[in-house]
Amino acid sequence: MAPLMEDEVFMAFTTYAAIVILKMSLMAPMTAFFRFSRGAFANEEDVALKPSEERKKLLRSHPDVERVRRCHQNDLENIVPFVLVGLLYALTGPELSAALLHFRVFAGSRIFHTIAYVGALPQPSRALSWMIGFLVTISMSYRVLSKVLVL
Repeated sequence: MAPLMEDEVFMAFTTYAAIVILKMSLMAPMTAFFRFSRGAFANEEDVALKPSEERKKLLRSHPDVERVRRCHQNDLENIVPFVLVGLLYALTGPELSAALLHFRVFAGSRIFHTIAYVGALPQPSRALSWMIGFLVTISMSYRVLSKVLVL
């Protein structure tokens, strides 16, 4: 394990994996913030201590809350595959410069995707940022398969 932790590519991977996982994890408190600030809750137990009339008003959806929630769902669909494929990619021994390019571009695309999603920036900003991150994961997958394909 010690030699792996000294490998520059693996250290770069763990750095950027931690960054995007932290970004994804911060979406849950952001969703809670939007729920409380917009007064829009999804479950009855969330408003159980409120008076009956107020409960009815608070049990509703709000576009801002839904936007943040969908952004978090999109993170789960993209960051988890990146972390899994990125680990395999790092183990194939790529050049540090190529690995850093993959990791940095993916992290940047996910951060920008969140800004575009939550900030409701006009398309194609969100679509392009998603596509860039997706292509990075595909590129790393290609490298892994080209190095270890055994059928």
